[in-house]
This record gives sequence, structure tokens and C-alpha cells, in this order.
Amino acid sequence: MLDAMRAPLLLALAAASLILSGCIVKTAANVVTAPVRVGAKAVDLATTSQSEADEARGREIRRREERLGKLEREYREKQQQCDEGDRSACRDAEAIYAEIQDILPTIPAEPERG
Repeated sequence: MLDAMRAPLLLALAAASLILSGCIVKTAANVVTAPVRVGAKAVDLATTSQSEADEARGREIRRREERLGKLEREYREKQQQCDEGDRSACRDAEAIYAEIQDILPTIPAEPERG
């Protein structure tokens, strides 16, 4: 009678071991591949893609172009005041002109049309 009670228990244990062995294999595979996945993610986060670099460069160029436009407006205003005899405006215009000359080489030329 003890053998009759043991049979379902042994059958259940055998089935459980087969099911659990699949889980163990999957867990083992996850543990083995985890460092590779983590390393790949770290490399991905540490490197900048070409498109990201291009976007950042474009933003920086637009920022410089905006600054150049503002400086050119200020320069025209100060130059007009200088022409009217304001000596301090002349000095300001010279400083603004120098900054414009510093920024100009950092802005790429537009391609010629036609």
C-alpha cells in the first residue's frame, strides 16, 4: 500500500524535476549571457551614433548663426551711433566687430546655388 502512495508522488517529483530543469537551464543561460548584454548596453550608452553627432553639430552651428545675427544687428546700431559722434559707441562697435570676426570662421559656408 505504501508503494501505491509512492507512485503518484514519484511521478509528480519526476514531472517537477523536468519542468524545473527547463527553468534552471533558462536561468543558467541568463546568468551566462548577462555580462555580454550589460557590456553591450554600456558600449551603446558610451558611444555617440553618427546621427547624434550630426544633430549636435547642427545645433551648435545654429547657435553660432543666431549669435552672429544678434552681433550684426548690435554692430549696425553701434556703428550708426558712432557715425553720429558717440565715441563710446565706436569702441563698442570695434569690440562687436572683433567678436564677429572670431565667429565667422566657425560657421560653414553655404553651398553655391546654380
